[in-house]
Amino acid sequence: MSPTIPPILSVHPTRALVDEPFKVVVENLPPASPVTLHSLIYSEDKDYWEAYGHYTSDHRGIVSAAEDVSVGGTYTGKEPMGLLWSLRPEPGSRTGLRFRKRIVTSPILVHVSVYSGHITQGFREQSPLASVLTERWYMAPGVQRIEVKERGVRGTLFIPPGPGPFPGLLDMWGGGGGLLEYRSALLASHGFASLALEYFSPGELQTADLQLQYFESAFNIVKDHPQVIPDRVGIIGLSLGALLALHIAAESKNIKPHCIVCISGHHLFPFGATIAAAQKDQEKELKTRYDENNYYIWRDVRLPIPSDPAEKTDVRKIQCPMLLVNGDDDQNTPAVEAAEDIAQMMRSQGNLHLLSTLTYPDTGHLIEPPFSPHFRATNFIKPFIKEKVIVLWGGKTKAHSDAQEDSWRKILAFLQHHLYSSTTPKARL
Repeated sequence: MSPTIPPILSVHPTRALVDEPFKVVVENLPPASPVTLHSLIYSEDKDYWEAYGHYTSDHRGIVSAAEDVSVGGTYTGKEPMGLLWSLRPEPGSRTGLRFRKRIVTSPILVHVSVYSGHITQGFREQSPLASVLTERWYMAPGVQRIEVKERGVRGTLFIPPGPGPFPGLLDMWGGGGGLLEYRSALLASHGFASLALEYFSPGELQTADLQLQYFESAFNIVKDHPQVIPDRVGIIGLSLGALLALHIAAESKNIKPHCIVCISGHHLFPFGATIAAAQKDQEKELKTRYDENNYYIWRDVRLPIPSDPAEKTDVRKIQCPMLLVNGDDDQNTPAVEAAEDIAQMMRSQGNLHLLSTLTYPDTGHLIEPPFSPHFRATNFIKPFIKEKVIVLWGGKTKAHSDAQEDSWRKILAFLQHHLYSSTTPKARL
């Protein structure tokens, strides 16, 4: 490389929401020069995550991640956002890691660098040709973050910028428990007041956490907020959160969600709903199987889908539009089989028109917002018995990442249509 004309690396925008694409361009390289584009994140859990692609500059001495092909690295092909979605723990890291942003009031800091040659390791021990620090945010400027501890409910409410009022959402994650705010913060950045609900908190497990009243109270906290349109409140949930969304929409006599989004869920847990019932269900899971890596496979526990209506939530009662988002390589939940049974049940009631389903090939359980790293297997502590295992979630990185990008766009379109529009026909996906 010429010492007199240093390479110039640019990333635009350098500050953006996590679901916004960026453009990475290197200029002032010699023509036909092999280089490596590299991204590095130091997580809140004090682990390094990296991704990289191998490129060759064109006759002008330029490399563009959006226009050029990576011939090697953690991703290949023309992948503008490969430096994010193919992130993985640096070699030598702890096993079973999962990247999650827990402090949403600060950005994810991504160091993007360009190195001479096609290299595959030791990035932090080498000097890059150029580097740029970029910020990826879940919270847009002006989003309000409000801690909630009222009516027995624990969580965080995010209010979009502007005068409002806004449609509302109750946002529920899975059986790992605790409080996860990043999806709600991002939903608020797109115009939806969203309550990230805490339940199954480590050390705080309460009987109320699986009782319908707890979730009804949380829904009403959203509905009653002065900046929320009270008759435009929906529910979004992943895994156990999706199961809860179906159960609430079917069984609650006190609240009526305007629409629901269920990601990687099922309707096969007819809790009424108590911790005892959940513990009894957990006993079945002790009979599960492991793959060749000794990773825990959960999906078979609930197969085959029972024919007895008493063994599942009666989704025939649901009267609001709902969107099911599933991956056909989900190794944690039989979401695809459950979706087929849900469709049959709703068809029998004549309300199949309320159901929209998205099924993605080679996609696993953890369908996150766009450009989030793919996790095929991660550490997990099972509720109630507190056993630590590595759970197999499934999915192939490229296909799973494509599904995250497509499904997020369609989830936002579904919510926009049903919570902002004055009509509520089937979602236009």
